[in-house]
Amino acid sequence: MDLPSLAVILQAALSPNPDERKTAEQSLNQFQYAPQHLVRLLQIIVDNNVDMGVRQVASIHFKNFIAKNWSPLDDTQLKISQSDKDVVRDHILVFVTQVPPLLRVQLGECLKTVIHSDYPEQWPHLLDWVKHNLQDQQVYGALYVLRILSRKYEFKSDEERVPVYRIVDETFPHLLNIFNRLVQIVNPSLEVADLIKLICKIFWSSIYLEIPKLLFDQNIFNAWMMLFLNILERPVPSEGQPVDPDLRKSWGWWKVKKWTVHILNRLYTRFGDLKLQNPENRAFAQMFQKHYAGKILECHLNLLNVIRVGGYLPDRVINLILQYLSNSISRNSMYTLLQPRLDALLFEIVFPLMCFNDNDQKLWDEDPHEYVRKGYDIIEDLYSPRTASMDFVSELVRKRGKENLQKFIQFIVEIFRRYDEASAEYKPYRQKDGALLAIGALCDKLKQTEPYKSELEHMLVQHVFPEFSCPVGHLRAKAAWVAGQYAHINFSDQNNFRSALQCVVSRMQDSELPVRVDSVFALRSFIEACKDLNEIRPILPQLLDEFFKLMNEVENEDLVFTLETIVDKFGEEMAPYALGLCQNLAAAFWRCMNTAEADEEADDPGALAAVGCLRAISTILESVSRLPHLFVQIEPTLLPIMRRMLTTDGQEVFEEVLEIVSYMTFFSPTISLDMWSLWPLMMEALADWAIDFFPNILVPLDNYISRGTAHFLTCKEPDYQQSLWNMISSIMSDKNMEDNDIVPAPKLIEVVFQNCRGQVDHWVEPYLRITVERLHHTEKSYLKCLFMQVIADALYYNAALTLSILQKLGVASEIFHLWFHLLQQVKKSGMRTNFKREHEKKVCCLGLTSLLALPADQLPAEALGRVFRANLDLLVAYKEQVAEAAKEEEAEDDDDMDGFQTDDEDEEGNGFDKEMGVDADEGEDADTITLRKLAEQVWICRP
Repeated sequence: MDLPSLAVILQAALSPNPDERKTAEQSLNQFQYAPQHLVRLLQIIVDNNVDMGVRQVASIHFKNFIAKNWSPLDDTQLKISQSDKDVVRDHILVFVTQVPPLLRVQLGECLKTVIHSDYPEQWPHLLDWVKHNLQDQQVYGALYVLRILSRKYEFKSDEERVPVYRIVDETFPHLLNIFNRLVQIVNPSLEVADLIKLICKIFWSSIYLEIPKLLFDQNIFNAWMMLFLNILERPVPSEGQPVDPDLRKSWGWWKVKKWTVHILNRLYTRFGDLKLQNPENRAFAQMFQKHYAGKILECHLNLLNVIRVGGYLPDRVINLILQYLSNSISRNSMYTLLQPRLDALLFEIVFPLMCFNDNDQKLWDEDPHEYVRKGYDIIEDLYSPRTASMDFVSELVRKRGKENLQKFIQFIVEIFRRYDEASAEYKPYRQKDGALLAIGALCDKLKQTEPYKSELEHMLVQHVFPEFSCPVGHLRAKAAWVAGQYAHINFSDQNNFRSALQCVVSRMQDSELPVRVDSVFALRSFIEACKDLNEIRPILPQLLDEFFKLMNEVENEDLVFTLETIVDKFGEEMAPYALGLCQNLAAAFWRCMNTAEADEEADDPGALAAVGCLRAISTILESVSRLPHLFVQIEPTLLPIMRRMLTTDGQEVFEEVLEIVSYMTFFSPTISLDMWSLWPLMMEALADWAIDFFPNILVPLDNYISRGTAHFLTCKEPDYQQSLWNMISSIMSDKNMEDNDIVPAPKLIEVVFQNCRGQVDHWVEPYLRITVERLHHTEKSYLKCLFMQVIADALYYNAALTLSILQKLGVASEIFHLWFHLLQQVKKSGMRTNFKREHEKKVCCLGLTSLLALPADQLPAEALGRVFRANLDLLVAYKEQVAEAAKEEEAEDDDDMDGFQTDDEDEEGNGFDKEMGVDADEGEDADTITLRKLAEQVWICRP
């Protein structure tokens, strides 16, 4: 396709007519693999005479095609010719910095893909291009490329990091010269800030995990540090700063300041601490501590002083500086430097940062949902001056409490006093808010330290609980939060505990959303701390009602955690509310999923809350597991979720949904036809994309076979037996599958043999054949043992049939020889190496015992003797283990759902920890009774 024709198609892709857009997209897809297509797209992107919309469409198509096809996982399906790749590599370096920023973003992503794929092997001259242009007029382009190149190795370690050493050795001298020239420019432009920012990012990526050897030269390192300290100390240009706060913090010169502080913090915390360094780096750490750490501390304090006098610093810069100061508290030399300015820092800078401010009030009034989100978002904490201030105070009283805790508490008490004495219109509400935040942040220290520990209850009663009725909303919210922090203390007067609980519950109906949310979180702490559930039982319906009103307003995973706490605490008492809870959680789940799909962010609060909703549903199902009739009522509510989320739409919540399916198929009185309709969905997912979830999928499949055996055996539309065989044979015959990944497959064969005795004779040979074939290719002892258990289960199913099949396959002697070898293996301690679990011994015993029942002509006398001796030893070990288990059985095992327990004994770590049916010892079945009687006899008769 020639350039004009391609431009016309790209223009059509912008059409408001959906049919025209669809036709254009089909044409682009049709010609995308044609020779020169990629080159022509690049020509359109860089052509200033082409409409910007067309260029943007071309850039997006170009980026997506390169991301998918430049380095495909399957090397046999190369879609881009080598000549086209050469042209792209030669020209993208030149054009990436010449195109407008809108297009540069797309080309930058392309360049990142190509560099990560091709450098250094397929693009050996890239570094030469960078070096040449660092000395030419294309400095920005060279820095832009070098940033991508250095970032490739940012998180690499050991041998993977080797290429970065050459990059540093050959480019850092040029970077240092450029940096030095830029710093000396009088009245520098914003473009200068962009260049310095790129140099800082390159330096950051190059030293993130390890200091390059070049920088161990003290003269070279000192030259860099002088430039960083210059940037740190000099004020940013006053002209050109945006007025808008969001634009201001992203302004180029503030970005330079942020990256400088970032780098100095990294050098200090990772490479400047003598305790963290290996011997060869100790000299560097000593040099950094001696020459730079104190100077950086002084610069940081001077920077913070700007906000003390009403100046501006971006939140991220404040946060990073306070992190540096927090890390300095425990180091004697640094703390000595900090001490003369500590009071001013603590009381005039750090504490004011902890107080409610104008920005908080604006957000509270204009967007309370965003206020709540920011307050409970751990990502926000990375940028928050308030969080960094809390951390600084906590670290100060933890490491230097003797000289600082008392004076800080006295400062807080003085705020409380002034607040109490002032009339309503003059009360320092915001300072009281900061004081309460400080008290809450120091709860761990105060709970352990006298005399404060003894005064906590009095403090809560006098200074916290009254704020539940404060006319200022943020103080009501802070009172709820602080009350929750101290809910676990031992109240000398239980009336105070009840009063606090009642206050928290009453604030769940507050007119202000943030107050209601903080009250719910406080409620979780009070429920956890409650020693007498009678305190809560009378208000439980009201609590749940208010809780779900709030869930309709806010998508927050912490809300769901609170519900889980309630369910855990009350257990089966939640039965009357189980259906309503599940219905509300299902509705909340769909709302959260819709929000997550709209935002398309993996860490979006809606997505996290959706996961939380499913976890809460599982908690409810477990709490009512002894009431199977409830599962019938709940099933219609959960079916739409299970059906939809067992497809690719549910990849982010697949594990949680499988757990719900497991509960529903295990605890329901019977498995309904609607639940059976989920089987094909799981099989399709497993075949397509969900192999990593095979251990989780095993659990419900086991339940279907073991609890719905008749339907599994008789249904032909769909044919579940054939479906199971197709899946197991495909996985076990795939030589590219790792041993760890196939473990659930033989476990499922076991389930079939154990539950379908006498009814699946036609499947015995196929399953044995595939088991033996895979056995021949495995080296892992635990998997060999698992295959032996399949053989044992087959013998238990039908010993004569199994033996004849093994003989037909020509592997009978080989199999039994391996089995006996595995049974006899012991460790140096004398402990059995294999078949350590009670269930494993039981399976082997049943298989071996089945052999003993065969007619004499089917089992040679020599073989009979070996089988008898092996069975005898195994029965003794089985009896001893049963007796030991009976002694150690814990109370929680009484209502154990065996399949949801972790297999702690599996030393090989096969990743399988949910064996609901396979390992279920749910009472004394006939086989267990028989084995135990045999074991008793063997124990008595054994010399």
